[in-house]
Amino acid sequence: MGHEGTIIRPPSEASSLILQVAVGCSHNACTFCPAYKKKSFRIKSLQEIKEDVDYAARTAVREVRRVFLCDGDPLGMPQDVLVEVLRYLRSTFPRLQRVGIYANALNILDKTVSQLRELRTLKLGIVYLGLESGDPETLRAIHKGATPEQMIKAARMVREAGMKLNVTVLLGIGGKERSLQHANETIRVLNAMQPQYVGALTVMVVPGTPLYQSMEKGDFELPDTFDLIRELRDMVQGSHLEHCLFFSNHASNYVPIQARLPKDKEDTLQALNHIIDERNEGVLRPEYLRGL
Repeated sequence: MGHEGTIIRPPSEASSLILQVAVGCSHNACTFCPAYKKKSFRIKSLQEIKEDVDYAARTAVREVRRVFLCDGDPLGMPQDVLVEVLRYLRSTFPRLQRVGIYANALNILDKTVSQLRELRTLKLGIVYLGLESGDPETLRAIHKGATPEQMIKAARMVREAGMKLNVTVLLGIGGKERSLQHANETIRVLNAMQPQYVGALTVMVVPGTPLYQSMEKGDFELPDTFDLIRELRDMVQGSHLEHCLFFSNHASNYVPIQARLPKDKEDTLQALNHIIDERNEGVLRPEYLRGL
């Protein structure tokens, strides 16, 4: 298939057919993200996309039941193009159950709930949205391009359209100075969003990114290891999430958790508090196993 550059997908889409319908990210300004800096954003032509779908149909070793659309924010594609892509997928793969997609808040807000519902009828079943932080100052500092209020409105539109919502947050992205505000404001926004899934990652400062340059100049300092775990604890502690799977099993994290909230809230808090109180580094993921 005609993949251009490095392809990034959520861990939960590991068994999906990865279909690149756009190259790069239309925003591409987040200070922490190295993923698309060497790509110029463009939407692939329908002919390119259909050729990739046809190739997958000829060569797939198993029936295609799930598809993930990438790169960074393909929900920003024109509605008629996205509709045509989804229709072609559905006609090509008769056992197709679900299509997933990356989006940012402005992509979602540029559409109506009716348009999102149209996509839902064509098997677009889950949207992956990077919140990163609910702290407005942190969002401005990392050039996320959306406010907490816009994030909440976008999330509610996805839910109203009947799609599942998977939201990503970044432990440590507020830096040492705003660690507490970052944790508290992030869970406030998540509570307002009520996503079905929350994935907590730990920020990895990658050389060459603006965030790395800020750290080199002394303008940004990562919280220490146990303060990062404290952010995770504070988010779980402040949660009023319903029917949500909250997980931190990404390779960037020191402590992997997977909690059904609210059912597992108290057990998870007890485990995290024990780690923080004991400050036992032996139970943490070692540095050499951490990564993007």
